Amino acid sequence: MKKDFLLLTVALPSLLIVSPSYAVESEIEQRNTNKSTEVTSDIPSLSEIELPAINAELLTQQSIPIEVNPEETQPETEQSPSDDADISIEVIAEPDNLPQSTPTYVIDKEEIQKQGATSLADILKRMPGFAINDVGHGADIHTGTYYRGASINQSVFLINGRPINNNVNTYHGGTDLNSIPVEAIERVELYSGTASALYGSSVFGGVVNIITKEGYGKPKLNASAEFGSLSLNNQQVTYGGSSDNVKYNFSFERFFIDNRYRVPVGAANRDEQGFLSNADTATSTYFGSIGVDLDQKNSLNLDVTALSSRRGLIYFGFPLQRDRLDHDGLNIGLSWKTRLGNGESSNLTTSIGYNQDYFSTYGPTGEFYRTGALDTQQLTARVDHEWKITSNNKLRWGLDLKNTDLIGDVLSTNPARIAENETEDRSLFNTALFAVNTWNISDNFLIDLGLRQSFDSQFGDYLNPSVGLRYAVTPIVAVRGSWAGAQRNPGLDQLYVYDTVHGWNPNPDLRPETGSTWSAGVDVNFSQNLIGQFTYFGSSISDRLGVIAGRWENIGLVDTNGLEAALQFRIAAGWSTFLNYTYTDAQIKTGSESGLQLGLIPYSVLQTGVGYQNSGWQANLYVTYNSGARRAFFTNPGDTITDFAPSFVNLDLTGRVPLTSNLGLTVYLENLLGEQYERVNRIYSPGFTFRVGLNASF
Repeated sequence: MKKDFLLLTVALPSLLIVSPSYAVESEIEQRNTNKSTEVTSDIPSLSEIELPAINAELLTQQSIPIEVNPEETQPETEQSPSDDADISIEVIAEPDNLPQSTPTYVIDKEEIQKQGATSLADILKRMPGFAINDVGHGADIHTGTYYRGASINQSVFLINGRPINNNVNTYHGGTDLNSIPVEAIERVELYSGTASALYGSSVFGGVVNIITKEGYGKPKLNASAEFGSLSLNNQQVTYGGSSDNVKYNFSFERFFIDNRYRVPVGAANRDEQGFLSNADTATSTYFGSIGVDLDQKNSLNLDVTALSSRRGLIYFGFPLQRDRLDHDGLNIGLSWKTRLGNGESSNLTTSIGYNQDYFSTYGPTGEFYRTGALDTQQLTARVDHEWKITSNNKLRWGLDLKNTDLIGDVLSTNPARIAENETEDRSLFNTALFAVNTWNISDNFLIDLGLRQSFDSQFGDYLNPSVGLRYAVTPIVAVRGSWAGAQRNPGLDQLYVYDTVHGWNPNPDLRPETGSTWSAGVDVNFSQNLIGQFTYFGSSISDRLGVIAGRWENIGLVDTNGLEAALQFRIAAGWSTFLNYTYTDAQIKTGSESGLQLGLIPYSVLQTGVGYQNSGWQANLYVTYNSGARRAFFTNPGDTITDFAPSFVNLDLTGRVPLTSNLGLTVYLENLLGEQYERVNRIYSPGFTFRVGLNASF
């Protein structure tokens, strides 16, 4: 520990070396044209945005205007969906917040609403790099969310910059992407590379930051109600506004679907009548935030999210499974932001958070009964300082503290498992120092250097460095690259808690997964109406965790290589389109499955869309291609570990019809081709489904 801490003390001063020049940062102009008969969006069109190749572009479906100076720029009244252009990917920048050597992908509330997203998984599935199986009709949390070949627990999920992951890593305790009401989400940001040093050592995939809505202007009530196939009903309501120096926003969402539909012979959890069984889902999610501007330099913000989820589990294989999963969650955060000195050169953010997750899995197994409960409570604290040392040198550094308590309670009435019945009460404390320094070597060249030094009560101290660079070859072409070291520690449940549902034994001798990630890419402004980003990515993970002979073990090495492509094309006024393509080769290098693709991760995923809007009318067509993933486990008799699910193409159509100035009819037609394709591992889609709803704003 002393050696690594000494290394940190030597490295941090070196990050403060000042380069002789500074790259001029672009300023995005905001449209604010008011007409007497209609409201014009303040979201700039592509033709109005300068595309400086020296800055990290943020490709986004529906861009968000960035306030150049919060003291001088007043927030606009929230736009209705009809106010903004349809599917779009535009370029914005937040040069004071994130490292510039890697791009940030953003999707905002207007596009979220048009897509008809009902969960965070729904939002992420159309972002570059993602392969998501646990979303949509008949989905189950066991089927996986992957970013660049990394599992959901090998990425970091944040709400307003605070972690919502806990130290529970197995299926039942994985990060629940239903835990935040969609109506409360302002935008979702996705980044990687040196940015990972800011938020955690376990970032083999990326960082997903969920930014929640704040209230602005006069109080406003938004509400929607949807009904559709498979007994779906979904109600959302949000109320927000501001008064003097106080901003507030409150949201509620209720969702239910029974997911009972006919499935082919051989499908997982097919009952005697030929229907998918035990796949119903019911969730209630709550959100509230209050922000107070104390003075021109200080502000406080409190936000609270709560989840109550009840669902069936279908992905334990064959024969029919009847296990249930209850999940209750609570996340509370308080942050204080202050400007130090004069101007914008020094900003300090201090935050504290509390996160509780309670997972309870239970159900019959023949004549016996079993249950497993994981109750996690986590306290976090963070100090984050952004310091513009000179015009060409910027440092972001700080301290993270995290204390995790886990109570694991397992019970089985099976005589063969009674000896494993127990209650485990475990705690973990983690401290981390982080720093990312950006040097503008010249107007066209910058370097990001990052360090994260962690001190863990279970796994000792370890250092994770990172580096990134960006070079503008021409005014319209820029190249970039990044490398980052990472370490993901086993979860407390994997170390100590017997999994009575699967029959998996814990292993207190597990080693952390260690390795590195890298990327290389090019950003191109092909023309005024066509922009694109192309990224090669890779990772190498040693001591991968898995189960051998019913026991958690470190089972080997996985190397991942892939390609992301993101394009946006503005066809004409009112028309727009985007295309995201991801190729992922996540290859197992050691063990009995050496040479095979990791299970449940498709080689190719393509998402594209075209949209049109005029006078409040909207129509959006989305196309998905999935090459099919390796089934890997829980197979039918006769299946092998090399079998792949067939590829499929899916078409979704969404639309909005304005009924009055504040009332609209929404229609979502999903799987227009009506093909009952295999989503993943013997779980099938229901074919064509629909949703119809009303949304209103008062």
